[in-house]
Amino acid sequence: MLQSAISSETTQFPCEQTPLQDLIAAAVEDRSTPISRLLRLMSALDADATANQNLRHQLRARIGAPLSA
Repeated sequence: MLQSAISSETTQFPCEQTPLQDLIAAAVEDRSTPISRLLRLMSALDADATANQNLRHQLRARIGAPLSA
């Protein structure tokens, strides 16, 4: 019984296994990513002390980009 709960937790959050850099790159490329998701990624990026400044600039540009771009 306990094992099924653990396995459902691991499959419920597959994005936790993906590196932050890959998540940001996918969100920047996908024009349908909601602004709330972009802001959560920015928060995670700001919390990461080893974050790449280029990623930060790309994400900020995507957050500020018009929807038609």
